[in-house]
Amino acid sequence: MFPGEKPPGEKDKIKTIYPVIISASRATDIPAFYSDWFFHRLSKGWCIKLNPYSNRPVSVDFRDARFVVFWTKNPSPIIDKLPLLEERGIGYYFQYTLNDYEKEGYERNVPPLNERIEAFKILSDTAGKERVIWRFDPLILSDTICVETLLSRIENIGEEINPYTEKTVFSFIDLYKSVKKNLERAGLGDIREFSVDEMKEFASGLRGMIHRWGLSATTCAEEVDLSIYGISKNRCIDPDLIKRISPADPDLLRYIEKNPGKDPGQRPMCGCIRGVDVGQYNTCMHLCSYCYANRYPALIGNNYKSHRGRPSGATITGEKIGVCWDLEDE
Repeated sequence: MFPGEKPPGEKDKIKTIYPVIISASRATDIPAFYSDWFFHRLSKGWCIKLNPYSNRPVSVDFRDARFVVFWTKNPSPIIDKLPLLEERGIGYYFQYTLNDYEKEGYERNVPPLNERIEAFKILSDTAGKERVIWRFDPLILSDTICVETLLSRIENIGEEINPYTEKTVFSFIDLYKSVKKNLERAGLGDIREFSVDEMKEFASGLRGMIHRWGLSATTCAEEVDLSIYGISKNRCIDPDLIKRISPADPDLLRYIEKNPGKDPGQRPMCGCIRGVDVGQYNTCMHLCSYCYANRYPALIGNNYKSHRGRPSGATITGEKIGVCWDLEDE
């Protein structure tokens, strides 16, 4: 929240939204770095987020919240807190990104691969395997990584974790402007996008693995049709999975019935239903080289310190950023 600010009321003229489904978060890794903040704000009943395009504050009121989709590369800090959601009758599942770019160092601050695999198993045993979706995302090609390399690494991970999940999701890297800038800063100009033929080569190689493991495989926000390989298009915020996990929540079911279509605020090929993301760009301390959400890398550490130590807040080109991530109220 903003330092010194009280919960906004009608006279404050700050827009208030009342989400039923919360995304936590596409913009940063809340389970890894901000789980204390998330549950503190949930207990308070609201939080403030900044619109990533206008930079205007929005009040997010949690009174109607019935479900949370978590996105993470390290769920360990949040696992012990999950009963707090169950006490509130709030359902959840995880999109768990478990990649292997250790040799290249693309994911600078994630735990070692063996620890992330073990955390996957612990999370699955705690929450249930239907609540833990394995993402290998994004798939990256470079001078040293080819399709065969990716398939080999996926197979190594999948042999370990396939009994602990039901689904795998992947996407092919998109070199957005912000991603290109981050890669250039890191000296990784050899990373490139996939051709359609390479996408099909990958899908063909993956097909036998998912059949052997008994997993479904899906793409995230991809235009290419890979259905002949047994690979469908995903809905990462998935109404069918939400209904399966929370079948006895009438308010949630009613919301899904009234809002079955895709979220208009997401990319054209995204299949997710509507949810409100409570994350903030430029706050993820994983510092992955290919990240689209860390647009000003020099400010990430300052924003994290602002969250933990609560200085006055960082600025970039005259705009406040990160100040809504204070752990406690003023």
